[in-house]
This record gives sequence, structure tokens and C-alpha cells, in this order.
Amino acid sequence: MITEEVRENNVRIGFKVCDILSGREGWLASTRRREGPRIGKYVVDLEGLGEVGVRAIADALHEPRIAVVMIDEIGPMELFSNEFKTMVKQSIASTKAVIGTIHYRATDPLLQEIRRAYGIKIVVITMENRDNLHLKIVDRLAQAQQTTRNLSD
Repeated sequence: MITEEVRENNVRIGFKVCDILSGREGWLASTRRREGPRIGKYVVDLEGLGEVGVRAIADALHEPRIAVVMIDEIGPMELFSNEFKTMVKQSIASTKAVIGTIHYRATDPLLQEIRRAYGIKIVVITMENRDNLHLKIVDRLAQAQQTTRNLSD
């Protein structure tokens, strides 16, 4: 799952959550919503996050053809959802590789747990590394997959 900003007339009005496997989309947060948790000028749509984001992670965990679960992002808006946090925990506990982004300002006990967990590699994205970071991630995934294959031989 990924989140994308939504703009109208060059003004950001919110964020959508997208399931990159199925193409499903829903609202994560909007300036037009009236009810729900608030982050600045945005109101979080917990239903949209559940129906698209949480479901996307669950589907990825249960689909045998998927080897890598991608969660972009684990941020303040997403952390309002207990369903989302449960699904993040399940993905980390799974045997699948997980690539996730954590918003630098986000705070939550779940994030402390992730940062302390064995086998988790935290990479801070900077201006210097952001253009080539995807290559390093792909290389690391390939190495992990090779190690897994060697262990199963």
C-alpha cells in the first residue's frame, strides 16, 4: 500500500491510500471530512484506510505469489487505526520481506517496537542517498532471498 497526496488547483486537499496490487483507492485524510481524528487541517478517514490500506497488507500477507510486503507509510495518520497497527505487526512477524517507511515525526509504541526488533534494518532517507536508495534496497532483498534459498537447500 502507498499513500499519495491529492491536489486541486495546486492546493493539497488530502491523501489517498492505494493498493498497488489491486488498484483499489480510498481516502486516507482530507480537508473536506468533518468527522474523525484530526492531524493539522486534515481529518483521517479510518474507514478508507481500513478498506484499502489494511486490506492491501492482509491480501499481500495471504497471497503466496507475493514475496515482499510494502507499506508506505507508517505515519501519524495511519497510526490512529488499531487495525492498521495490528496488520503492520503481523507483516513484521511473517516470513515475508517487508519494506516500510516510517514518518520521521511519528511516535507510537509500535514504532519503538519496530526500531528495536531483531533483523530490522532502518535506513534514514537523505538528500544524498534518496536517488540511489532503491538500488540498495533491491540488492538487500536479493541477498536475503539468496540466503533464504541457501538455508532451505
